[in-house]
Amino acid sequence: MKKYFFLLFILALSPMLAMADDSGRCGVSVAYKYTEADHTLTIQGSGPMSNYSSRSEAPWKTYRNEITTVIIGDGVTSIGGEAFKGCSNLTFVTIPNSLTYIGVNAFFDCSGLTSVTIPNSVTTISDYAFANCSGLTSVTIPNSVTSIGDCAFHSCSGLTSVTIPNSVTSIGNYPFIGCSDLSSIIVEKGNSNYDSRNDCNAIIETASNTLIVGCSTTVIPNSVTSIGSNAFSACTGLTSVDIPNSVTSIGEGAFSGCSGLTSVTIPNSVTFMGDNAFLYCSGLTSLTIGNSVMSIGEGAFRGCFSLTTVIIPNSVTSIGEMAFFECSDLTSITIGNSVTSIGRSAFASCEKLTTVNAMMTNPPVLEEPVFGDDTYRTANLFIPVGCKDVYSNTEGWKEFVSIHEKDFNATVKEDVNDDGKVDALDIQQVINVAAASE
Repeated sequence: MKKYFFLLFILALSPMLAMADDSGRCGVSVAYKYTEADHTLTIQGSGPMSNYSSRSEAPWKTYRNEITTVIIGDGVTSIGGEAFKGCSNLTFVTIPNSLTYIGVNAFFDCSGLTSVTIPNSVTTISDYAFANCSGLTSVTIPNSVTSIGDCAFHSCSGLTSVTIPNSVTSIGNYPFIGCSDLSSIIVEKGNSNYDSRNDCNAIIETASNTLIVGCSTTVIPNSVTSIGSNAFSACTGLTSVDIPNSVTSIGEGAFSGCSGLTSVTIPNSVTFMGDNAFLYCSGLTSLTIGNSVMSIGEGAFRGCFSLTTVIIPNSVTSIGEMAFFECSDLTSITIGNSVTSIGRSAFASCEKLTTVNAMMTNPPVLEEPVFGDDTYRTANLFIPVGCKDVYSNTEGWKEFVSIHEKDFNATVKEDVNDDGKVDALDIQQVINVAAASE
């Protein structure tokens, strides 16, 4: 009987236990109160909220998944780091005019949040502040903001437009990476550090002429000299891009994950292409690499499943690890005559590869596997006339079962590849087509 009454006592006490942390402090002079009836968390007081090293440290962790409304009272000056991270049912937040700082990960993974109005007092939006807010479709950045942190709006996949005010002087790395629905980007006129010249729908760092954020409707101006790291990363709505001949550098991961992109021409002005530049552009069917590119970075075209033909120009001296790994529809490659190094698995998992044109008279030693076993067994390796002995005795090439000498000194008088020029790329195109037909 005593056990029975003890159990009833515990059951009666449990609602009170659940409400044990319904109020308390979350800053030196800041307090919170959670009201279970309407799932509202109210923050009141003066000065900054506390920063938390993880969401489990926030005092409202017990109710985190129940909170639907956050009301921050006037007098509070900052939202602490990790404060509302993972509040997945949060749909409404009120931010007062006294607030100047939004902390790291403050609203990370608040997937139910659809809109946020940031008052004209906030100066800093910290790293990952609104990252993974996949339901966020509208955000107003006021002209008081001077700094937007790294990945501040990372993977806000519902966000369609953003305006950067002229007050912003600092934008961190990849602030809108993974915002796949973003189609309108405006930098207000008068900003001395950034611009969206010619209504290009992009953010350009003015001093360096580097495009740092693009979207599905971006038109790259011909004054841009560099496309920054991850500038278009995960922009799945991007179907085509015209890279002007003012561009000399394409940064790491610049177009990675642009699965809708079908055609790319890298102009002759480009000399540098970073690692993972076109990683997993799974819809890419047409690729032209200009004749000034000197190296193809690691994973540059990895996972471009739809590519069938690749011509690497004579300007290229190195091909990075896994550069064309998993290009499963690739049937033919032409490797220019200047290549001196090819990284591990550069052409591995290319199961349909049947033609390899290697134009080097002195093939580089491939100390680690570059091609897949099936390629070595079934593909035809075409090499310059008089080079069969050296290829047949060089590691990484001698494994080919079928090695053929071919005259690569073709003469071309027409613009075969329709790029407006008669040059080495036309010669390689003729060689590639002829080799594929044998």
